[in-house]
Amino acid sequence: MIQDLLNHTIVITGASMGIGAATALECTARGANVALLARSSDKIEGLAAQIGSKAMALPLNVADAAAFFQAIDTVTERFGPIDALINNAGVIEPIAHLVDADPSAWSQAIDINLKGVFYGMRAVIPQMRVRGKGTIITVSSGAAHSPLEGWSAYCSAKAGAAMLTRAAHLEESPYGLRIMGLSPGTVATQMQVKIKASGINPVSTLAPSDHRPASAPARVLAWMCTPAADAYLGQELALNDAHIRQLADFDSK
Repeated sequence: MIQDLLNHTIVITGASMGIGAATALECTARGANVALLARSSDKIEGLAAQIGSKAMALPLNVADAAAFFQAIDTVTERFGPIDALINNAGVIEPIAHLVDADPSAWSQAIDINLKGVFYGMRAVIPQMRVRGKGTIITVSSGAAHSPLEGWSAYCSAKAGAAMLTRAAHLEESPYGLRIMGLSPGTVATQMQVKIKASGINPVSTLAPSDHRPASAPARVLAWMCTPAADAYLGQELALNDAHIRQLADFDSK
């Protein structure tokens, strides 16, 4: 494993499990320091203990702007300036038809999946501008571009986050910031368990073996934090693209 992220400081939201946890392990294997942000304090503290001194756990609801700003200050005090932010936190609920969706749950999904991405960007961009460098990656979804039955909140938020990522690239690339998105496809995470249980739309009919392991997007996300991915700045990469998988796998060995 190459050390292409040696001494980089990477903030990962939704780091308690799935893609976030796998990305933390991948990044530290490449030499990075990682800040693990998630609502589940026990899980991120356990992962931080597993990783060791290169990790810190910060319990956080990404929908809380003030708490997000404070978390970035705390990470900077511990590890120094932020080199990369991976906006990975997301929820699938509510899975319901519009006519049945609970308004408060629908609103909460927007708070986490869209506003949480903005809060993260807003918290790190000022210091990245000063340094003239920094990477921000939004974990997107095919649902950002195609509606799915029962997923109105998720699709709407992911579509907004995809456009927010494009807007951030437009505004911040002149300052040296690297901003991209990654659509990981279907990944074997707890989210898929909830989708399966819902029985709504074709995604719920997929078998567990149809989903790729979380280690696959983790490798690509770590690769995207390096100059090797500079040809894709401002774009949303898709893990279903064999060329992208090949590039990331090559660079991770």
